[in-house]
Amino acid sequence: MSEKYLIVGATGSIGSNLAEKLHASGNDLHLVGRDERQTKSISEKLNCSYSIADVLNDGFVDTIKSDISDIKGIAYCVGSIDLKPLRMTSEDDFNKCMKLNLYSAVELIKGYQDSLKKNKGSIVLFSTVAAQRGFTNHSIIASAKAAIEGLTVSLAAEFAPNIRVNSVALSLTNSKIAQPMLKNEAIAQGIAKAHPLKRLGEGKDGAGLAKYLLSEESSWVTGQIIAVDGGRSKLS
Repeated sequence: MSEKYLIVGATGSIGSNLAEKLHASGNDLHLVGRDERQTKSISEKLNCSYSIADVLNDGFVDTIKSDISDIKGIAYCVGSIDLKPLRMTSEDDFNKCMKLNLYSAVELIKGYQDSLKKNKGSIVLFSTVAAQRGFTNHSIIASAKAAIEGLTVSLAAEFAPNIRVNSVALSLTNSKIAQPMLKNEAIAQGIAKAHPLKRLGEGKDGAGLAKYLLSEESSWVTGQIIAVDGGRSKLS
């Protein structure tokens, strides 16, 4: 079996763009998504294998491993936008967000650790600018993504020199999960103007860096949290 890159969250804006970029460079892929119609459509377009799995379900790693056991890299392109004032949050809000963003990423990495070690592989996770910048109503998602950043540097140290681990820290990207915010044109324009580059991110922006971090071109890069945020974390 040839080495493959595993993309979890392959139907999202970043995951689908990453799949296209990796395919265009001649890489073999295995896609994972919740929606069978969308996942199958992308996999047929790119002539690659796929699994249908929900990272919130127990045993999802076994489902994926029954389809693909040997991989070169993982891109965990799963995320959420959980925004509300702290007084309106619940323990369940935090638990579900941590499960989606952190716990399931950990289980996936554990499931493929031996394969990644054998293949001198790479792991790419996704964070947010809100993990290091203070934004109102971001306590749920910022906490979960800050945990991802801690996981990144910890695993990079633990897995060296056999597996590289890095994170891409995004600002708001034009994606399906962002549409409830962006459907209001005034709000969308206001958010865009808050970035020094005066636009929202696109899936291709984060995907471009993720592709680099998965590839051998970044073979001396590990333990890094790299911002793709239109300059918002440093310049605004």
